Amino acid sequence: QVSLVESGGGLVQPGGSLRLSCACTGSILSFNVLGWYRQTPGKERELVASITRGGSTNYGDSVKGRFTISRDNAKNTLHLQMNSLKPEDTAVYYCKVVLIRGVTRNDYWGQGTQVTVSS
Repeated sequence: QVSLVESGGGLVQPGGSLRLSCACTGSILSFNVLGWYRQTPGKERELVASITRGGSTNYGDSVKGRFTISRDNAKNTLHLQMNSLKPEDTAVYYCKVVLIRGVTRNDYWGQGTQVTVSS
């Protein structure tokens, strides 16, 4: 069973920065894809950023140039560095990992961490 625990959310002023972390059980390199998603009330969960086992990254259009996804393989931790935050970045942020073994795919989610951007 995979366990993901997010941390680092909070209240920040517009233009500020936050760094989210997602601690994973087991080796982070065992996962095929790792990512951050976010969700606001009444809206679907959307991709913020993802990184593959090989290191390829992908970002949502609204965060390109401001957010950076990275991983610490030694600590089995996924990070999301968020700079130049805007009020529209306010959401619950979720960590997700994808584990593919043969023909079986499993997606695992963290419990989410609230990010609020407000003056």
